Amino acid sequence: MTCDEAEILLHALLDGELDAGHAREVEDHIAACPRCAARLRGLREMHKAVSNMDLRYTAPPALRRRIEAALPQPRLTSRRSLLQGFAMGSALSALAATGLVAVVLRNDDEQRILAEVVSAHLRSLQPGHLTDVVSTDQHTVKPWFNGKLDVAPPVIDLTAQGFTLVGGRLDSIDARALGAVVYRRRSHVINLFVAQTAGAGHRAAKTETVQGFNIRRWSERGLNYWAVSDLGADELAEFGEKFEAAMRGSGNG
Repeated sequence: MTCDEAEILLHALLDGELDAGHAREVEDHIAACPRCAARLRGLREMHKAVSNMDLRYTAPPALRRRIEAALPQPRLTSRRSLLQGFAMGSALSALAATGLVAVVLRNDDEQRILAEVVSAHLRSLQPGHLTDVVSTDQHTVKPWFNGKLDVAPPVIDLTAQGFTLVGGRLDSIDARALGAVVYRRRSHVINLFVAQTAGAGHRAAKTETVQGFNIRRWSERGLNYWAVSDLGADELAEFGEKFEAAMRGSGNG
C-alpha cells in the first residue's frame, strides 16, 4: 500500500468504516511509515478536540417569544375561503384534463428520488457502509460490479484531477439496485450513483440542494447519474465536468 492510498483511507479507519482486512493493511502501512503515522495522530487529536467541545447552544426564552410574536396569527376559515377552496379543486380537475397535473406529479417523483439519493448518501456515511470494495484502482473497482448489476457503472480514476477513487458498493434507490462509485475530495465523500434508464439521450447536468447536500444529476447514453456530497456546488460541478470529460475521452461518453 502506498502513502497516497493509505492517506485517503485514514478517515475511514478513524471512523471505523473499514473491514478487518483493509484496516489491517492500513495499520501495517502506518506501523512502517512515520509520515502516515504522524498524519493519523493529528487526525485523532483533532477528532478528540472536536468531541470534547461543548458545541450545543440553547436559545434564550426571549428569542422564542420574539419568533412566535413575528409569526402570522391563524385566522378562522370563512365561508368565502371554503368556496375558494372548492373553486381551486374544480380548477385542478380541469388542469388534470389537460395533462398539467401529470407534470406536477413527475416533479414530485423527481424530488422523491432526490430525497432517496440523499438518504442513501447518509446511510453510506455510517461505519462499515461506505464501500463493499475498497481500492484506488479503477481496474479493480469496475470488474467487481460485473455480474452484480444488469449494467456495471463506469469507473473513472480522477485522482490526478483532485478527486480520489476510494471504491464502490451496491445500493438501492427507488426500489432498484444500482452501483455507487465512491470518491473523496480532501475529507469530503462523493457518492456517484449510476442507474440504467429507459431513454438513450442526453440530459444536461443540473445541480440542486436537498437537505443541505448538493446533488449534480445528468443522463447520458442510457444511464442516469447522481453525484451527491457536502462539497460546495462549484466543486461538485467540477467533479461532474471532469467525469464527463474523462468519459468522452475514453470513448464511453
